[in-house]
Amino acid sequence: MSERKFTGASLVHEAAKRGGAIGAFNVILIEHAEAYSIGANEAKLPTILQISENAVHYHGSLKPIARACQAISEDSDVPLSVHLDHAEDEELIREALDLGFDSIMFDGSKLDYAANVAKSADLAQLCKKYGASIEVELGEVGGKDGVHAPGVRTNPDEAKAFVDATGVDLLAVAVGSSHAMTTRDAALDFDLIRSIASTVSVPLVLHGSSGVADGDIQKAVKAGMRKINIATHLNHVFTNEVRGALNSDPKLVDPRKYIKPGRKAVASEIARLLLLLG
Repeated sequence: MSERKFTGASLVHEAAKRGGAIGAFNVILIEHAEAYSIGANEAKLPTILQISENAVHYHGSLKPIARACQAISEDSDVPLSVHLDHAEDEELIREALDLGFDSIMFDGSKLDYAANVAKSADLAQLCKKYGASIEVELGEVGGKDGVHAPGVRTNPDEAKAFVDATGVDLLAVAVGSSHAMTTRDAALDFDLIRSIASTVSVPLVLHGSSGVADGDIQKAVKAGMRKINIATHLNHVFTNEVRGALNSDPKLVDPRKYIKPGRKAVASEIARLLLLLG
């Protein structure tokens, strides 16, 4: 394996040294990745391009969207990590590593604690062989099935034991946020964030950040969150621009004419969010 210049985890640690967090944004279309790169370069801050297992299913395979993200990363003036997000399929994780992903997230939140520990430890060893970093989830962030109720909160002592037993690099924790929210009114447990951050030895990840208001995101970073995952909020920004363009001209048929303003709006929002986190 060729030596990597950075991994997702190394970028998180650099953000932590600045007292901030790194933004991690989900790629569905190639325009998402382009927008994230534009925004990151405008802000002059690194970021993480995330491809979820669900996005892989949408495209039908991993390789094409992965290669596009890697090409965009290579052309960027700031570091852009390419990360596999919420992967439950071990074969997909192995494929991502073979393709050169520098970071993966294994989602074992549906497993019982012992099984999650065992599988996370095995995959942590695999990622180390590839020189990649690994993120895992403990507790369950709600909303994956469209339900906006927080899942089971992460216990600080259990989190420490989990990290010590598995050797993972990043830990996603359940502290009150929820996936797929289209309103930004999630209520985070900042005391719990501080407690977990002071107990475990690795940086913490906040999933479901689309549902968290700007001020609360900043409070979460101050409390100890070091990687902030945002997806639905950016899809909202993108879709609003596309819908506006189509509504303004019923004869519009060229996708470039309505996708371009969506990409531009997302790029601007990425730059704003990265400066908010930094």
